[in-house]
Amino acid sequence: MGELKKSIFYREAIQLVEKPYGKFYLFDTFIVSEINEGVVFTWDGHGKNLSAQFEELYEQNGSNLVYISNRINSYSIKPNDWIKFFKSNYSFKAYGAVNYRKQSLFSLAIEKLFFNKEIQSFATIDDAIIWAKVLTEEKK
Repeated sequence: MGELKKSIFYREAIQLVEKPYGKFYLFDTFIVSEINEGVVFTWDGHGKNLSAQFEELYEQNGSNLVYISNRINSYSIKPNDWIKFFKSNYSFKAYGAVNYRKQSLFSLAIEKLFFNKEIQSFATIDDAIIWAKVLTEEKK
């Protein structure tokens, strides 16, 4: 599996935010998450507080940030919580998911039903980071 720590881009992270449910690597223009095995990720239990923390750290509402979910572990997201996310004042510029298992591809297909933006799928964390850098460089 492609942990970010094993990537050539790891040393570019400016901060690591560790939570009981996962790790969040912060870069200048994007965030990479690695959610822990078995977690059921929800808006009220996780996303709401994380969004507030990211808003404070980046001094913005996420609209210029790309979020990459590096799915090295098996976990689930409560799909209808995307609705709560989009009703909040926090919104990412783009969303990418690195999928290593067929199960996570199936989960991504379900998430896309609730997601109001396109979700890019990647086979490696390096490909996802290159995409995020290109995407955020376009607006500079």
